[in-house]
Amino acid sequence: MPLFAARRTVLSAAAAAALLVLTGCSKSDDAKSSASSASASSADTLEKPTLVVGMELAYPPFEGKDAQGNPAGVSVDFMKDFAKSAGKEIKIENIAFDGLIPALLTGKVDMVMSSMTVTDERRKTVDFSDPYANAMLGILTHKGSGIKSVEDLNQKGRRIAAKIGSTGYLYAQNNLKNAAVTALPDESACVMEVATGKADGFIYDQLTIYRNWQKNPETTEAVFIPFQKVEPWGVAVRKGDAKLLNALNAFIADYRKQGGFDRLTEKHLKAEKAAFDQLGFKWFFDMTPAQNQ
Repeated sequence: MPLFAARRTVLSAAAAAALLVLTGCSKSDDAKSSASSASASSADTLEKPTLVVGMELAYPPFEGKDAQGNPAGVSVDFMKDFAKSAGKEIKIENIAFDGLIPALLTGKVDMVMSSMTVTDERRKTVDFSDPYANAMLGILTHKGSGIKSVEDLNQKGRRIAAKIGSTGYLYAQNNLKNAAVTALPDESACVMEVATGKADGFIYDQLTIYRNWQKNPETTEAVFIPFQKVEPWGVAVRKGDAKLLNALNAFIADYRKQGGFDRLTEKHLKAEKAAFDQLGFKWFFDMTPAQNQ
């Protein structure tokens, strides 16, 4: 039963606008200069002593902060391990999700690892590493709403909360057109809408749905029914940054063989892994092909 979270999809309007500034005005000297600078920096990224990674540190346990405010989580530990294997220092830049790809294109960061779904739209502007995880969506519903499937949400009078720019938001916009979709800036706002009964459902990645269900058992329920294909998460780099991309791909393959993802699970996701095993869900880091895909 291949179920898990798909977070983060195509660039939002804000990000698209930022990209237009970079690519749409190709006749201007400034745009040419920016594109040339980013391209030149791609050629020698792996030669830099410090690699800069863009993340939105608002999505624990993947990207978050510890008690002292330092970057912490699955993606942070993964990147620290990659940097160590490459003999580099690592620096994490906390950037709003919509600004991550623009930051990569302008050379502000060298990579993006922020629970980002690999999509055809994003591949037009960046390159992605081999997938390190598979993801699917879930629904957090208001208790008593009667919602048992995604089809139950696609009705007039139903209200859906979705984080703008996320896979859930895109899915709702494209497939649940009978419902009213409210775009909100962050996960906590969406959960609050459902918990207080202002929204019937919140579509997001299954792990986040599970965690918020556990936090709000009196007011919410979780629906874990597959309603889209599994989507992969990858690390984004600038187009043409072949050395860095090859290094990432080699590291991901070796990291999996050496039990690196198992260690990340044990440290950050132990309880969730046990719960998903009990529910019969395919685990996030399990990259074996699903029989029904």
